[in-house]
Amino acid sequence: MSGFNYHKASDVADAAGKSSSDDALPLAGGMTILPSIKLGLSDPSDLVDLAGIGDLKGVSVDGDTVTIGAMTRHADVAGSADVQQAIPALAALAGGIGDAQVRNRGTLGGSIANNDPAADYPAACLGLGATIVTSNREIAADDFFKGLFETALDAGEIITAVKFPVPAKAAYEKFPNPASRYALVGVFVSDGPAGTRVAVTGAGVNGVFRQGDMEAALGGSFSADALEGISVSEGDMASDLHAASDYRAHLVGVIAKRAVAAAAG
Repeated sequence: MSGFNYHKASDVADAAGKSSSDDALPLAGGMTILPSIKLGLSDPSDLVDLAGIGDLKGVSVDGDTVTIGAMTRHADVAGSADVQQAIPALAALAGGIGDAQVRNRGTLGGSIANNDPAADYPAACLGLGATIVTSNREIAADDFFKGLFETALDAGEIITAVKFPVPAKAAYEKFPNPASRYALVGVFVSDGPAGTRVAVTGAGVNGVFRQGDMEAALGGSFSADALEGISVSEGDMASDLHAASDYRAHLVGVIAKRAVAAAAG
């Protein structure tokens, strides 16, 4: 492991200042950053630990919006009575991330900041029409995810919370890798104040994306039958040792129908 400077941030402003260098990285749960450093895939000059910033943790509900702090752990999202009541699909998604060790260390903000193409939370953000709140601004989920491991965050910009509008109905289904529990294909569907939305993770060559044809079909009739005949282009799908592009294209349709059936039921 290479050397780096370790900083424990006292508040968001302190974290933003210490992370302003292009070679500095904020440290949330560490589920991706620390293995990347150990494997030589990342070589930060500084790690800025966010764990001591209490304002970044917790769940609150205000009317039709659920706000979750960026440092809230997956296990806490899954176990939150507020999330379970307002957006049960989001609680279920959090409960299916990785294994118990990952869920008790990994955080919402760390997951979406990393934007792994097979992660679950990016699908929830896009699928619910969430707003990502940072130390500088608010960013619509549609504008936040830019590509593989790429987001709209600037250097030194810290995610502080995510605001999720409460849908009328929603569900998340995934076909997980049996070892990592990452999604080979995951589909989050919702119908609510953000409209009818279908977000796909684990499959696209450019990471998480919305499936417009499915959204249009479900806007007319929110049922699994409405997705009959809608195909997904194999050319837009990733292909790797876990699954070929044609298999992923097929799975998107299958998993989307399962998600719609779960949400409608």
